[in-house]
Amino acid sequence: MYASTKLPRTSALFISALLGGVIFTSCASADRSTNKALPPIAADSAGNSSSAPARESRISQKAEPTAIARSRPQLIKKAAISLTVNSVDRTVDAVSQIINQQQGDLIGLKEQQPKNDNSRHTATIQLRIPENRLEPTLEELAKLGTVNSRSITAEDVGDRLVDFQARLTNSQKTEANLQKIMDRAGSITDVLSVAQQLSNVRETIEQINAQLKSLQNQVAYSTITLNIEAAVSSTSPQPALGLQVQETWNNSTHSLSAFSISLLKLGIWLIVYSPYLLIFAALIYGFSRWRRTHLPRLTQTSESTSSE
Repeated sequence: MYASTKLPRTSALFISALLGGVIFTSCASADRSTNKALPPIAADSAGNSSSAPARESRISQKAEPTAIARSRPQLIKKAAISLTVNSVDRTVDAVSQIINQQQGDLIGLKEQQPKNDNSRHTATIQLRIPENRLEPTLEELAKLGTVNSRSITAEDVGDRLVDFQARLTNSQKTEANLQKIMDRAGSITDVLSVAQQLSNVRETIEQINAQLKSLQNQVAYSTITLNIEAAVSSTSPQPALGLQVQETWNNSTHSLSAFSISLLKLGIWLIVYSPYLLIFAALIYGFSRWRRTHLPRLTQTSESTSSE
């Protein structure tokens, strides 16, 4: 009886141990399978973490040109250069040639001749040059003499250009809308009111367009102010003998012609006033004749009276 009860208990324990081993083995295999599945995920996560900076760098490289790309500054450039030259006249001729070579325009020339031996011959030239030829032009001008001073100033008018363009676009849209309203207007009062507003808008468009073109022209062309001065004071050299003879001949002929013209003018005056001159001459002649006739008689009368 004891043996029979002990055998089932031993078999039950054996079966329980066997089931526990199977469960433990299955759990261990599940853990291993789980651990085997983890490395790809980790590798993938590691790969993602390592490739993330690369993707970010590629994205930043792609986005960087967009951030760097900017509109070109709209600059109004003005330059000034002062030179000391040997001859102002020859320098002015050379500047004219440089202007033609650089496809520019001469917009001002002021020349001051020396008033005495101590003053110098000076000139101020203003020229307009395409903006991309400003530096080459300044280099060519600097070769004409000794540079005393040189300066370049620039003003960015990009914001003003954008503002003018925006105002122009808005005004044009307003013009189009007013034109549509005018086409649909029925009464004369409405038509006249819309026409007045349309005229004001068109006037505004013309003003903005003129200011915009003027600003664009100033950006496209740079202005250069050139001041030139002779190296030494101007002294008049002694002219040659032939020049002196020619100058004397010219002066004498001019004096002769002036004297002849003066005599001719005097004759005209005498002809015009001849009646008065004749009357005056007749009075003088009558007075002198009366004096010659009566003066001896008066003298004789006075002498006879005194002798008595």
